[in-house]
Amino acid sequence: MTPVPLPKASFDPGLTTQYAGPLMRTINKDGSLNVQRRGLRSIAGNAYLQLVNISWPRFWGLIAAAYLLANILFATGYHVLGPEALHASDRDLGLTDFARAFFFSVQTLTTVGYGAVYPHGTAANVLAAVEAAFGLMGFAFATGLLFARFSRPSARLVFSGGMVVAPYREATSLQFRIANQRRNVLMEVHADVMLMTVEQGPDGQLKRNFVKLSLEREQVFFLALTWTVVHPIDEASPLWGKSREDLEKLQAELIILIKGFDDTFSQVVHARYSYRWDEIEWSAKFVPAFYPAPEGHMVLDVAKVGEIARV
Repeated sequence: MTPVPLPKASFDPGLTTQYAGPLMRTINKDGSLNVQRRGLRSIAGNAYLQLVNISWPRFWGLIAAAYLLANILFATGYHVLGPEALHASDRDLGLTDFARAFFFSVQTLTTVGYGAVYPHGTAANVLAAVEAAFGLMGFAFATGLLFARFSRPSARLVFSGGMVVAPYREATSLQFRIANQRRNVLMEVHADVMLMTVEQGPDGQLKRNFVKLSLEREQVFFLALTWTVVHPIDEASPLWGKSREDLEKLQAELIILIKGFDDTFSQVVHARYSYRWDEIEWSAKFVPAFYPAPEGHMVLDVAKVGEIARV
């Protein structure tokens, strides 16, 4: 009996082909995947990863908030023990009872201890001992987070604000441009571009399709200046004959994956990005973002990476 060949599975990069209604963009502008996870059991591990990945302003804001909250809680504890729990030096500090407890908490938490205020009684000394241990562990944890954030290699690439459909030889092409925001050297930079569309399947149900687009050049040896990634729109391209209205109906989204070798950290780094159909400029091209200086070296203006001109 001749075996019946199984139908070939559709290409799925890990973002599922199932379609359950209008969805937001697959990849956010900061490179994060638009997925919310629920039912996670390892709360501590996920909180640590979140603290490592959040932006610097939010990180410093959380550190300052935790520092302030810890001192307020311990100051409240000293204040509840009564005015005799903390003794001050002979000189008048000019502080209220709670303010004195708060600044004593700051000195104990940071192990500074100026000596102007000291605990009195068993309860106050036990609370001060607990706070000192809490401060040592807390600052050690914050130092570990700070080191993890600084030592973690990452690709700081700037992407053009949109894609362009530009002239390419005798036809057209879909293009976007990237550049390195840092002074380090990225080598062997590789790009993958996938087109995601929502189409009707053979069973009449809507599903998401993913097609990897062929590129004029998939890799450059050095990302010293800008790199314009080009997908030729020829007869083999899934974009052949498509208009802006067609891409809107298909809810088209271009998913970008960039991989390169960081010469500073000697590690491979990645970057993710995406463009939706409404972020594509038609009949446009990128203007040069670098020029030669009179001294002979090249000058790259990162602010012009996304600058375009109409054709």
